[in-house]
Amino acid sequence: MADKDNGGGVPLSRAQITVRVLALSIGAFLVMVPVFWTILTSLKTAQQTLQSPPVWFFDPQWGNYLEVLRLVPFQNYALNTAVVVTGVVVGTLLSCSFSAYGFARLRARGRNAIFGVLMATMMLPSTVTLVPTYIVFNRIGWLNTFLPLIVPAFFGSAFFIFMFRQFYLSIPKEVEEAARIDGAGYFRIWWSIFLPLSMPVIATVTVFTFVGTYNDFFGPLIYLTDESKWTISVALSSFGGSPKIGPQLHMLTAATMIAAAPSIIVFLLAQRYYVNGISVAGVNK
Repeated sequence: MADKDNGGGVPLSRAQITVRVLALSIGAFLVMVPVFWTILTSLKTAQQTLQSPPVWFFDPQWGNYLEVLRLVPFQNYALNTAVVVTGVVVGTLLSCSFSAYGFARLRARGRNAIFGVLMATMMLPSTVTLVPTYIVFNRIGWLNTFLPLIVPAFFGSAFFIFMFRQFYLSIPKEVEEAARIDGAGYFRIWWSIFLPLSMPVIATVTVFTFVGTYNDFFGPLIYLTDESKWTISVALSSFGGSPKIGPQLHMLTAATMIAAAPSIIVFLLAQRYYVNGISVAGVNK
């Protein structure tokens, strides 16, 4: 008995639907196993985390989460992370959307060649530019500040510029021409028309940028030498064996769950726009 269409015009039988649901359920379970293990470990005592075979039935230690906040100045690390993430997200959205508008709508000689060079930079690993970038930031006195982590975002990202450009190409030119008739300039058109219409791509770029910056460990580790300026990703290393705290797996997993909460919340809030942005950003040329 046919129930649903598989996208090619041929309906799926109940057996095919059952097999697909079963395969997806198994895949989802395998993906969630590490998450379940992290949650269970965060609720154990230090002795229970070392027992073999693992302990599956125990009294949950909800106080582990409060102990994390007591052992380290987690609130200070969260504030540092919020400053860096906010600056990077704002800088990325402004620079990438504005640059993409120029590549999508403005006519200039060599525009496509410049865009090609921009796309080519995506093949350049960030580790290649690490040493010269560090030297530059050192000479201008930006080390141990948030500037090396935030300012580069205001110069755009090739991948996100590409996403914005592809979306802008899907906007009818009649909308832009009508705005010009009313006297709007390029900047006004970008700010008042293109940006409001770009919510799917904005949500997608925001989620990517937020998660990438929030989880960035290498950048803050290199540029921030003062412990009071650490971000959450660097602060988590304190539970892996620092002289002050020592190796405590239950504390590390509890801190990890606290640190993961903002990324999950941002994704859930932007999920509808995020899915739309992924589906439409690469369909035009």
